[in-house]
Amino acid sequence: MEAVGLDVLTWMVDFLSGLFVDPFFAVARRPDKLVQILIQGVSAGVMYSLIALGFVLIFKASGVFNFAQGIMVVFAGLSVVVLIEAGVPAILAIAGAVVVMIVMAFAIERLVLRPLVNQDGIILFMATIGLAFFLEGFGQIIFGADPKPVPVDALMIPDGKIKVLGGLLGKPVRIYELDLTAAGFGALMVAAIIVFLNRTKIGRALRAVADDNQAALSVGIPLRTIWVLVWSLAGIVAIFAGVMWGAQSQAGFSLAVLALKALPVLILGGFTSVPGAIIGGTIIGVGEKLGEFYWRGVMGDGVEQWLGYVIALIVLLVRPQGLFGEKIIERI
Repeated sequence: MEAVGLDVLTWMVDFLSGLFVDPFFAVARRPDKLVQILIQGVSAGVMYSLIALGFVLIFKASGVFNFAQGIMVVFAGLSVVVLIEAGVPAILAIAGAVVVMIVMAFAIERLVLRPLVNQDGIILFMATIGLAFFLEGFGQIIFGADPKPVPVDALMIPDGKIKVLGGLLGKPVRIYELDLTAAGFGALMVAAIIVFLNRTKIGRALRAVADDNQAALSVGIPLRTIWVLVWSLAGIVAIFAGVMWGAQSQAGFSLAVLALKALPVLILGGFTSVPGAIIGGTIIGVGEKLGEFYWRGVMGDGVEQWLGYVIALIVLLVRPQGLFGEKIIERI
């Protein structure tokens, strides 16, 4: 019995050492590797934030958790790829994808949202699940089921390795140009959305609808027009996310699972907060990369796949509305 207890104690010591002590010495030995992981984490976090922004925008304007956002990312990315493969210049291909997503927004508002006005939130949520399956089947009819490589040369997306901070930390830090490009353009798009929401008349109308639908209607703000604008904006964000995620692997329907990667970001930042989506995405992206590198030996491969959900669960226990979500107080 004492031998069993000693074995358990030894295992616990080894586990805690691998969890806390070993990463500390690993950072001390390879600070360049830590910098590389942080840059990769921020890049991944920006991409998560873009997907989460689509959820936040739609949820704020209509109170709908859009389960179809993941397939919208796939649809948008494949639209760009297919148009370029057909010989359309890259700029026109992106413009064509924008048109496709706007047309999709009009169709969703007319055929899905308008008939379900004033229905319970769960009904609208189930409608977006049905929409996701329909778009996946419809997309496979149009684009085919096989994944397609993103033409990075036509889109002028760099995909080689570069060295940064060479010699500053003893060794050169190697990162992908694609990571820097995704982080840079993602940050610009996020900044543009924030300016749009806070500085334009349409953006202020969108925020008014998000605060109170009935009050917005009473002052003459067209609710259905706002819905179309929001779904169009979410579709435009999906174009960039689909192209950049596809450039890292391939543009295919397997990318639809990225919607699930955005859930921890939404829980962490709050379902109604644009800044929360940005900061939450950064925290999840960096946390996943650090956990995968430093804890793989203790917890095995795949730490990156579940660590974000654990972080979100911890935040839920402390702050159920998320870091930046609105705290709802009900009085009886």
